[in-house]
Amino acid sequence: MTQNKIKLQYVIPVLMSFFVMSFIDLVGTGVDELKKSAETPTYILQLIPFVAFIWFFLLSVPLGIWQDKIGKRKALTFGILITAFGLLLPLLGNTLPVILLAFSILGIGNTILQVSANPLLIDVVPTDKSSSFLSLSQFFKSLGSMVGPLVAAFIGPWIASLLGDNSEGSWRYGLYLFGIISLLSWGWLASVKIEETGAEGERASFSSCIKLLGNSYVLMMVVGIFMVVGIDVAMNSNIGTFLELKIAMNPDDAKFGKLMYFFAKMIGTFTGAILLTKLPARGFLIGSTILTMLSLLTLAFIPNALAAWILIFVVSLGVSNIFPLIFSLTVGQLPERANEISGLMMMSVSGGAIIPFLVGVVMNSWLIGGILLLVCCAAYLVFTSLKSNV
Repeated sequence: MTQNKIKLQYVIPVLMSFFVMSFIDLVGTGVDELKKSAETPTYILQLIPFVAFIWFFLLSVPLGIWQDKIGKRKALTFGILITAFGLLLPLLGNTLPVILLAFSILGIGNTILQVSANPLLIDVVPTDKSSSFLSLSQFFKSLGSMVGPLVAAFIGPWIASLLGDNSEGSWRYGLYLFGIISLLSWGWLASVKIEETGAEGERASFSSCIKLLGNSYVLMMVVGIFMVVGIDVAMNSNIGTFLELKIAMNPDDAKFGKLMYFFAKMIGTFTGAILLTKLPARGFLIGSTILTMLSLLTLAFIPNALAAWILIFVVSLGVSNIFPLIFSLTVGQLPERANEISGLMMMSVSGGAIIPFLVGVVMNSWLIGGILLLVCCAAYLVFTSLKSNV
């Protein structure tokens, strides 16, 4: 059951799982490192993020049902264990088949983490603090996303050199380090006993999950997750191209657009966690979505680099707390259906595959049009926030 007061012995190991969750962002590092092999065509390397993220669409709802039967903590510990296995698998080699298998397993583990961690965190914090702690959890995830590629690129080779391994693929030692961190996180969470909020009445099933979409409020919020994840990933994957073509920025400088975005997101989630202890979740959501829409609209027509950097920062601040806010508001409406809602919302993470692709296609023909497509997604989020009166 949800705690009446904050108990750190439960909260901290659950928050640690969100740091482990961030390791999925190492897919970009995997692509970059395998590019060094002239034998591997670039388009084939796109299979790495595909095998990692396709599981959100395929497994999220079944995992929500499975989690309803075994419990959130058991599911989460299992997901962490699978993540650790995926991170340690590259011990078998630096070949494309091994890396594809590793990131496929990592993707399965990450899907379980995403489905389980959010509702379990809600169980271990006071009800009126759930939005704040869900934003704090995204700070932990953003922190991992920031340091992960740096560890793989620099710490991994350094560890390899200390161990006398000068062979190709020394970046994998960064993965092994994260694999060990995952195992420590698994042991920590497995050692605590958490009283969970269980489903009342009939157990979750695939049919009950799909029927839940018949609830207009749930459907609206699930589509909202699809939109916000789509904006988030599209900004990460397309902002460099936009800066190069729209602002005529040097390609090397344009790459820092992603770093700026992640940095602002880390600040936004941390700040949101603090502000949401005082501010109502719905009001914060309305402000965040309006800020996102207006900053994206301005970014589409901005003429110079400095203004573009500032707007990228502001867009990230706006987006950073929308996911946890939508999640907490929806679960707050139907707490007895937390497992099914979590499964449906994690399935909507597939928006991060579809919307960026559409943005890329549109930008290829009409550069500003790609950003305007994101403005349309943000406009839907504004509508969602205004209707999210719980």
